[in-house]
Amino acid sequence: MRKQGILTEKLFFSMTWDYLNVYLPTQHSDSPKTVKSYEDALTVFRRYITDVKKIPMEKFQFEDLTYDFVLDYRIYLVEKDYKPATVNHRLTVISAYMKYAATRRIDLYQIYLNVSDVPYVTVPSRVGEIIESPVIIKEYLASPGSSMKGIRDQVILVVLYDTAIRADELIGLDISDVILNTDEPHLLVKGKGDKERFAALSEKAVPLIKRYISIYHKDLRKRSAPFIYTVIKGEMGRMSERNVERIVKKYADKIREKYPEIPNVYPHMLRRTRATGWYRDGVPIETIAVILGHADAKTTRKSYASPSVEMLREQMEKGTESEPEPEKPLWKNDEELAHICGIR
Repeated sequence: MRKQGILTEKLFFSMTWDYLNVYLPTQHSDSPKTVKSYEDALTVFRRYITDVKKIPMEKFQFEDLTYDFVLDYRIYLVEKDYKPATVNHRLTVISAYMKYAATRRIDLYQIYLNVSDVPYVTVPSRVGEIIESPVIIKEYLASPGSSMKGIRDQVILVVLYDTAIRADELIGLDISDVILNTDEPHLLVKGKGDKERFAALSEKAVPLIKRYISIYHKDLRKRSAPFIYTVIKGEMGRMSERNVERIVKKYADKIREKYPEIPNVYPHMLRRTRATGWYRDGVPIETIAVILGHADAKTTRKSYASPSVEMLREQMEKGTESEPEPEKPLWKNDEELAHICGIR
């Protein structure tokens, strides 16, 4: 544990270093991306305390974190035009940090409960966009072409769509995580919280990946080499998530003149398109949750269980069908009904 120096245990920020550098990455097994988002959220809160409320860090104590203080902070974020989801994340981080602090000091538990009671901002419910047309999906995935760079870009598009993995999961793959010489070709994916799962590859994806590997991974002895990479000044490195986003968008723009209805495409849209397609094809939501790496199927249902217009129409038409005739009762009068019910 890091020495806190002159920090006293009463100060609100006295545990943030251990929380961010020890608890989250090692004990809670959060990804560096998650830890960074928590660090950013606590930094924004610190700026609010020192710059807006004019309270020095060395004076702000746990007991100062009242319900009203956090509620004022929420109002401040909303007035600064932060998106509702961002505001709620800021509140979640403060609550999570206080829960951690309360596990170390039981006297802080009531403060944690008070903070947790601050209501979240209502997030508008919107239907997530997907690529609806199978024809457009097919042409989009084929759009990179057969040049050397096109082969790499096509593998990026196809793997993202075919397996519905996240962009950061794709660039986190090593060549050893791509298992093709088996009856069931698959990827070994490292998901959120460093949890591993398998992602099956379709028969159509395997030949594309093999062709890509034959060009970009000639020395298969380098098992720890990144599956998708860039070379800068002769050095191989993992492709950035931003670069993956740029590639995904680039080919949607390429076919937009032919298909003006195609939305602005980004990696998560490919994931949503694939998952929604599975749902509409009748794959159980619990199975989709496992494929996507969700710990709770409720998350999957909320984000990806979007019925098509055709599915809705079919359900509506069922209500217009002639109703079956009501069943005839088994009794002729009250006396017979009483006998059936075991009374007189």
